[in-house]
This record gives sequence, structure tokens and C-alpha cells, in this order.
Amino acid sequence: MKKILFAFVLLSASCTTSRTTTVTNLNSPNTVIDGKIFATAYQQRSAEYRALCYQAFNIARFRIDQFNMQSSSLPKAIMTDIDETVLNNSPYEAHQLLKGKDYEDASWVEWTSKGIADTLPGAINFLQYAASLGIEIFYVTNRGEKERSGTLNNLKKFNFPNADNEHLLLKGNVSSKEERKKTIAQTHEIVMLMGDNMNDFSFLFEKKSPADRTKVADNFATDFGNRFIVLPNPVYGDWESSLYHFNYKLNPAQKDSAIRVSLDTY
Repeated sequence: MKKILFAFVLLSASCTTSRTTTVTNLNSPNTVIDGKIFATAYQQRSAEYRALCYQAFNIARFRIDQFNMQSSSLPKAIMTDIDETVLNNSPYEAHQLLKGKDYEDASWVEWTSKGIADTLPGAINFLQYAASLGIEIFYVTNRGEKERSGTLNNLKKFNFPNADNEHLLLKGNVSSKEERKKTIAQTHEIVMLMGDNMNDFSFLFEKKSPADRTKVADNFATDFGNRFIVLPNPVYGDWESSLYHFNYKLNPAQKDSAIRVSLDTY
């Protein structure tokens, strides 16, 4: 029955590769908007969220000390995502959600252009420490070219190391980070990857179903807390998109149905 309902949801709208606006009646319960409000509150107000961030960067520091003792013919580098990995965009999420809206391209660019996002707990200290060891930091993000200035200003505001054009690799024509990773690997040994989305670590997660993403994660089990450092993001990501089969044209009711059908119960 779940499969039949989910198939109906997917057939009722055509697929696309870009996110679209979700707007809901503020007086009507909505799983997507209400759920993201709850998740944003967790991100902004819970000590547990901060603890998870500190835990990730503490592990990263321990691992980077080990990697730094290993010899390499190339300079060492860390490849890190930006959003919800080193910069906290929860004020943007709250701004949108409290108006009954989800992500929008225009409002997102307006936000990033301000360059005022705060940092994740522990991010600056860790990356500055890694840089002090001679390790270069590459910021590989799916922000667009028109966001370059605001992004660099935001990173420089908090004295993130290597906050310059050479080390900021923006989206370009494709969202996959695989080619940008290969470009870095031509001149550097990437000893660590950091992100909040599995696509930040491997192309093998891209456009996969929740079940397939889980299988790939299991295959990388020994890399997490080793070469891969994952930061918590309960608000958005491919974990959410995969529930809709990456069909961003679904309306709020269809997304609600897709989420509910995906849940295990007894």
C-alpha cells in the first residue's frame, strides 16, 4: 500500500533538478514547514547540537594530528563544505519558515550576500589549527558565482584560513563535487573531507534512494570519524530530497504524503 501511495505522489508532478518555493497556510499544519521549524529550533537552541559540533571537530583534530605525521609527496589539504559545516544558516531558515516558506533562490542569495552567517561551534578553532600545521583548506560549496563576494567576506570576517578565490570552489554548471575534488587532488593530498551532506564525501551518494544511500554509508563505515567528518543538519539536504525521489515540483501536500509513507511504524 505504501508503494502504491508513493507512486501516486511521484506521478502527480514532473521531475526537475532545482529546488522550488514551498508556501503553506500558516494556520494549517504542514509536515515540511512545521518539521523544519522544529529542526531549526534544535539547531539554534539545543546544547546537544553544539555538543555534536564540538564532538565532530574534536575528532577531526585528533585525526589531523595523525595524518600530519604521515609523509606525503604532495602538500596536504582538507576539503570542506561551507553551509551547515562551517557556517550556520539557521537565521535564514527561520526567516523563511516563519513566513510559511521554504528555500528560495532569490532570498538565499540575498542572505549569503550579507555575509553575516555565524560559525558552527568549533569550526574556526579546528581549521585554524589545521592551517598552523601547514595543511591547506579548500572550501568546496554549491553556492553560485554571484555569491562569491558575500561568501569570502563571511569567511574573512571570522578569520577562516585560506579564505581567498584560489581556495573557494563554487558550484559552476554541476552540483556534484567530484570534479572539484579531482582538481584539488592533482596538486594536494586530500587527507580529510568535512560536510553535512553525504554528497560532500562521495559521488556514490548522488541521486540515490534512502535505502541505497544507507547501503553506501554502511560501505564507508570505517571512514566516518576518520577521513570523513560529518556535521549534523536536521533541516535540509539530500536525505530530505531522496524522500521525494528528487522531485522538487511536489507541492506541500505531496511532500507531506511522501514523508509519511516513508516512515516505519508498528
